[in-house]
Formats: sequence, C-alpha cells, structure tokens
Amino acid sequence: MAHSRRALPLRDTPARYGRVTRLLHWTIAALILWQFLGMAIKLALGRGPVSGFFVGLHQPVGAVLFALIVLRVAWALLNRRRRPDHGAGLVGTAARLGHLALYALMLAVPSLALLRAWGSERAFQPFGVRIFAAREAPVEWAVKLADALHGELAWLLGVLILGHVVMVGVHHAMWRDGTLARMVGRAGRGRQPRSVAPPST
Repeated sequence: MAHSRRALPLRDTPARYGRVTRLLHWTIAALILWQFLGMAIKLALGRGPVSGFFVGLHQPVGAVLFALIVLRVAWALLNRRRRPDHGAGLVGTAARLGHLALYALMLAVPSLALLRAWGSERAFQPFGVRIFAAREAPVEWAVKLADALHGELAWLLGVLILGHVVMVGVHHAMWRDGTLARMVGRAGRGRQPRSVAPPST
C-alpha cells in the first residue's frame, strides 16, 4: 500500500513520466491550444474585439511557449535514458519518429516568429520586456522567410498534435498498454504496460 501511494518523482522513470515532464507537457499543450484557438477565431470572425484580444497576445504567448519548449527539449535530453520506452517494432519506431517531428516543429514554429520579430521594424517586447529593438528598415529575407513558413508549419504541427491525440486514444482504449497512465496517472496507479508490444506488421 505504501508503494502505491509514494510521491511522483521529479525526474522520469521507465514506468512513468515525472512531475517536471508532466508540468511542461500540459502547460505547453494548453498554450498551444490557446494559440490555435486565437487563430481559428481570427479566421472565423475576422478582425474584431474578440479576435483582437487573442491576436494581441499571440506574440507574448509565443515567446513564453518558445522558452518552455526549449526547457522541455533540454529536460527530455537529460532524462533520455530514464523515460518510458516507446516499444519495439513498427509502432515503436513510428512513435519515436512522431515525437521527434513534434519536437522539431514545436521549436521551428516559434523560432520563425522570433526571426520575423528580429527582422521587423517594430520593437518586440512581450509583457513589456524588450527582446528586439525597432529597426529603421526591416530585414526583408527574415520577414519573408517567416511569413512563408510560420503559419504553414503551425498548421502542420496542429495535424501532428491531432494524430498524437488519436494515437494516445488508440493506446488507451484498444491496446490498453498504460500509455496515457504514464503521463496522467498517479504514482503507483494505473495499468502497467503490457510485456508484449502491439503488432509490428
């Protein structure tokens, strides 16, 4: 009984993700949802008070997201030998590649926005903290590159996130291998992973 009630560790373990990983995961997920919600409202309603509220916070929230994502990548690398395994076979390989793609896009999308802010003629100072001063003239290559890729890669990221959510549902409802419990379950609670990985055919 004492074993089942032990506190969740800070760092990851082969059985479940620790408190830091969970906090970063769900905070980043909430902020990404906020960003997509704002863009969806802008597309649906056009410019107005509601969409303006979200658009006005898009850059500051994006700056916070970038910092948290960099921290999450660093934490993942620090815990890379301690984390739950994705499994063997084709399913495990697909999971690893999918997570790598998610990390790459989560870094690329805000990095492009920061590149555009750096090259813009307007000052970039999220929450009143100056990051980039205003320029007399924009750096055209930086602004054009970011304009061409930021939005498109963001929607691609959205598709990957949707696929990630669907696969978590498949793991939980069909394969019942404890994938969801490793991220949201309490320490010592929840179904443990099966010893046999899902079919790799």
